[in-house]
Amino acid sequence: MTDKLAIIRSLTHDDPAHLSSGHATLTGQPAPVLKSDKDPPSAKDSPHLGALVSKLRPSDSGLPSFVAMPWKAYHPAAPGGEAPGQHGGWLGSAYDGMLLGGDLNDPNWHPQGLSLPADIGLQRLESRVELLKMLDGQRASLHRSLGAANYGNHQSRAIEMIGSSSVRSAFDLAQESDVTRERYGRNIHGQSVLMARRLVEHGVPLVSVNWHNDGKNFWDTHGDNFNRLKNDLIPPADRALSALLQDLEERGLLDETIVAWVGEFGRTPNITKNNSGREHWPYCYSGILAGGGIRPGMVYGASDKHAAYPASNPVSPQDFATTILHAMGLPTDASLLDREQRPHRISSGKVLHELLT
Repeated sequence: MTDKLAIIRSLTHDDPAHLSSGHATLTGQPAPVLKSDKDPPSAKDSPHLGALVSKLRPSDSGLPSFVAMPWKAYHPAAPGGEAPGQHGGWLGSAYDGMLLGGDLNDPNWHPQGLSLPADIGLQRLESRVELLKMLDGQRASLHRSLGAANYGNHQSRAIEMIGSSSVRSAFDLAQESDVTRERYGRNIHGQSVLMARRLVEHGVPLVSVNWHNDGKNFWDTHGDNFNRLKNDLIPPADRALSALLQDLEERGLLDETIVAWVGEFGRTPNITKNNSGREHWPYCYSGILAGGGIRPGMVYGASDKHAAYPASNPVSPQDFATTILHAMGLPTDASLLDREQRPHRISSGKVLHELLT
């Protein structure tokens, strides 16, 4: 598959903490508190790339503009828990995106909030919506506040989605053949990546698949690194990524879909002697881009002979994200206003034009 990939071998920063470096990876901006595993999400976070897309290129298909799955990125050993930078941040909660939680490989899985209880049909839902509109009209002053307005926007979108058969169809993995589902891998990650392809195909502008934590398969390999990678982690990741690239190409979607595969940092070039583990290492690591105007079959940057530091063309998380935004046709020099009407640049990195066709 390397003929389809642009591999960046010189990603680098100096933040070894999961949470704050996760913010930089997902937003392309430094976290409000650097080098911290103690600080959870806050209103000071930069918007997730999906939130920026929701603001600048909202979906017109009735579907959300930004979907994340199968849960938000978090680290069970980090005091702060959930990584910052996974929501609308200073743009506000109206741009938080939709979270598809749970095990998408479970035969009983269905997206929460897109189905009605058995005793409520569409006609009954519509009558309830009319009643709600009447009540809302009587408390209009409340809806002039920011929080209530955002709540109303989310509520309206939810009602619209529940009533749309085409929206429900986009989230229906049962419409995929057994062959296709097997091709992606019958596991949480594989089925999440397949769902991402369905959503992109139905018009969702940005989908983020976070690696799951099922208590067994976790990339933070401080111990038994090599067996964990070989037996548990790389096989499902490799299977899903290769299936996605092939599937998008066969459907004529790869040229207009950017695939990004990257983590918040790499691992130490040396091995921990007592347990064959590898520790956090943000100073040099790799990431992948493909499709959507990315030049295929190339390697950008290089590490030194120890794979410890970049030897050429260092790339920051800000550069990585800015290049994605540029390839999507978004104005990387644009500014947006936060809730206090203060301007913020949407990107702070440089575009890696060598990666673009």
